[in-house]
Amino acid sequence: MAASTMSRWGNDLYTGKRSHDIVGNRKRWFLISLGVVALSLVLLLTRELNPGIAFRGGSEFTVPGVSDTSQQPAVDAVATIPGAEVPRVSVVGTDTLRVQTSELDDVQTNELANALAEAYDVDPGEVGSSFIGPQWGQDVTSKALRGLFTFLVLVSLVLTIYFRDWRMAVAGLVALVHDVAITVGVYAAVGWEVTPATVIGFLTILGYSLYDTVVVFDKVRENVEGALKQKRYTYGELANLAVNQTLVRSINTSVVAVLPVGAILFIGAFLLGAGMLRDIALALFVGMLVGTYSSVFLATPLLVWIREREPAVAEHTASVLEARKARVAAGEPELAHVGSLIPGTHLGFAAQPRRRKQQRPPGRRP
Repeated sequence: MAASTMSRWGNDLYTGKRSHDIVGNRKRWFLISLGVVALSLVLLLTRELNPGIAFRGGSEFTVPGVSDTSQQPAVDAVATIPGAEVPRVSVVGTDTLRVQTSELDDVQTNELANALAEAYDVDPGEVGSSFIGPQWGQDVTSKALRGLFTFLVLVSLVLTIYFRDWRMAVAGLVALVHDVAITVGVYAAVGWEVTPATVIGFLTILGYSLYDTVVVFDKVRENVEGALKQKRYTYGELANLAVNQTLVRSINTSVVAVLPVGAILFIGAFLLGAGMLRDIALALFVGMLVGTYSSVFLATPLLVWIREREPAVAEHTASVLEARKARVAAGEPELAHVGSLIPGTHLGFAAQPRRRKQQRPPGRRP
C-alpha cells in the first residue's frame, strides 16, 4: 500500500468517511482468540515447554573452534559417562557447540571435557564447563512466575486508577493473558529453549501490549464520555469509532517495532544459532504481533461486551435502535452513521447552528 493511499485511508478512518465494524463483529474475534489460545494449551500439554538449563539445572560444556558441527560425536561422548542423561546439543555461531546434560561431579566433568575435546579434535583446555544446581533453577523459576504475577496485579491496579473504570482493567488484563498464552504456545510448538532471556521477552511484550491497549482505551474513553446522555448512537458504535481512529496508529507502531525485531530474530536463529539473542527475539516478534491484534480486536470489543451487560447501557442501546426503526418507518431521513461524525466536536457530533439574535429597533425597550 502506497504511503499516500495509507495516509488517505487513515484520514478516512479518523474523520469517519470510512469505518470498519470491528466491535460489531466481536463474536468472530472472540472465536479466533479462543481457538488460538486453545491450540496453545494443547501444545503445552502435548509437546510441553523446553526449559533451559537455568531452570532445570545441570552441567553445560562449550566446545569452540570445531571444524565439524555435527551433534552425534557429542552424544557418543556423553554416552561414555555413567549416569549422564542424553545431552541437548546446539550450535552457537558457526563453530561452537553447546552440550547440556545432567548434573556431573568433578571427575565426570573432567572425563566428559576430555571426551568432547577428543571427539572434535580440539585442545582439552579450550573446552569450557559450568554447573547450575537444581535449587538455583527452582529459584529462577519461582522468581520468574512471581515477577509475572506481580506485573499482572500492578497492571490491573494501574489501569483501574488511570481509567477510573474496572471494566477497562479487566479487558486489558484479559488481552495481556491472551498475548502470553499464545506466545508460550509458539515456544511449545517450535521447541526452542525457555531461558531467562525468554522471560525478559515475555515481560517486554506485556509492556508493549499494555501501551497499545492504553492508547486505544484513551480514545474510547474520550468518545464514550456522555454517551448515555444522547440518543443518536450506541455505546458500541462510539467505541468502534475509537478503534477505527487508532487503527492506523496501531499498525504503524507495530510495523516499526516488528521489522527490526524480525531482523534480530533472523540473525539470532540462522546466523548465530542458539543464544540469548534468539530467545528474546522470538518472544518479542510473536508478542508484538499478537499484542497489536489483541489491542484492536479483543480489548475494546470485550469492554463493549461487558458494558452492554449493564442495564443502563443495554436500555440505552435498545432505545437508540428503536428510535432508528421508528424514523425509518416514518420515512424520515436517517441520521448520519457514526462513521461520519465530524471531528473536533464533543463525541464527534457536529455543533448545532446558533440562532442569530433578533435585532430590536433602536430606542425600544423589551
